[in-house]
Amino acid sequence: MRLLLVEDDIALHTSLKRAMTRLGWEVEVCADGRAALGRWRASLPDVVLLDLSLPGRDGLQILEQARLENLKTPVLILTARGTVGDKVLGLNAGADDYLPKPFDLDELEARVRALHRRRQESSTELATSSDLNGRVRYDKDSGAVYHNKQILDLTPRELALLKPLLERPGHAVSKERLFELVFPGASEVQYEAIEVVVYRLRKKLADTGVSLVTLRGLGYVLKVDA
Repeated sequence: MRLLLVEDDIALHTSLKRAMTRLGWEVEVCADGRAALGRWRASLPDVVLLDLSLPGRDGLQILEQARLENLKTPVLILTARGTVGDKVLGLNAGADDYLPKPFDLDELEARVRALHRRRQESSTELATSSDLNGRVRYDKDSGAVYHNKQILDLTPRELALLKPLLERPGHAVSKERLFELVFPGASEVQYEAIEVVVYRLRKKLADTGVSLVTLRGLGYVLKVDA
């Protein structure tokens, strides 16, 4: 599970990252409200843990803008602003859950797992329906990618590259994020190796009506051919 923790309290985000890393989760920390949306877009987390009182930009503003951009990641608000009114504001802005500070780590873990499970269920429903106008779709149950009714013959690395792009058709996924997914923990692999995988996947998508497009400075995106 990949988490984005948006929290400016150094002691709190340090202890939370340590505790959640021990659970086997990958945790990215952002302490600046102005940088939070950029980190959200780039990292494509499974769950966002969002404080409301942040330097640079308020958490509610971040959440509202994320939902306007169709960023659908489940959001758990963590805040000392725990009144009923604040909770209503957060939920109306697009939060999925709300946990006032101070909180118990076991309860936090349970809520994060519940949000992740809910997202997986909705992702399965999305992935087994018609994506990209029905031309290319990922079946989560079988782990296969289909063009019409034919399975595309993809290597594990090509599949690892394609899956996050299918999750956000029409939206760019950064080269850095894709490299992490395609070559996890492979420190000896040259950064340019991702371009080789992109080239091979692009050839396999050539007759599907879907193109893998390079957006300089942004990453890669899937687009339906005109």
